[in-house]
Amino acid sequence: MSAPTAIRTLLEVEDLHVHLGESHILQGVSFKVPAGGVTALLGRNGAGKTTTIKAILGLVGRSGSIRLSERELTRMPTHQIVRLGVGYVPEEREIFSELSVAENLKLAERDKKPRYDLVFELFPELQQRRAQAAGSLSGGQQQMVAIARALLNENQIILVDEPTKGLSPLMVTNAASALKRAAQAATLLLVEQNLQVARTLAEKVVVLDQGRVAYTGDVAELMADPALARRYLGVGGH
Repeated sequence: MSAPTAIRTLLEVEDLHVHLGESHILQGVSFKVPAGGVTALLGRNGAGKTTTIKAILGLVGRSGSIRLSERELTRMPTHQIVRLGVGYVPEEREIFSELSVAENLKLAERDKKPRYDLVFELFPELQQRRAQAAGSLSGGQQQMVAIARALLNENQIILVDEPTKGLSPLMVTNAASALKRAAQAATLLLVEQNLQVARTLAEKVVVLDQGRVAYTGDVAELMADPALARRYLGVGGH
């Protein structure tokens, strides 16, 4: 019987601290993201999830250690981190509403050979709407543009912050489907308040509580323990 294949750690965060003004937002956060698939970053509002994403990208001051494929990121500026292959889908999508879909994608190009074939294979609707102003798209379609921008380049990991926030139930389903397809092309670290989406997409989960890691493990195990899920997320697992 062959030994199980070891899972490579792609991103490792260790003893991460962030102060914003007088507030100590992250207080020694440590976790690992395995290569491949989706790891969900969960927690109640204000637990520090978005701050963690911004700290990884260097968008806020931080101390501690952040390693991507064993390379230390903590002292790098954001543009260098992005060039190493860190994609970002921000919480508010931040598309250019006056520009067309094609122009939004063009601005996101970083590699010499952007992966338009992949993007349009995953999101054929965007190819059909290339000339349409991005601001006239539905919320779900705008989210597709935001995800497509990150997939256009060869990224080791994509940080996705609250992708279903503010979407209708149908658009949530569509966004979850898009993320599932995106996870076939890159590792995802997903901040998500919709637990059904997290449960559907993620294999591993990291739960933050008041700026500290409260739980790491399999998402199924967390959701199977209603008391634990209620304690850290405010809901029952089932």
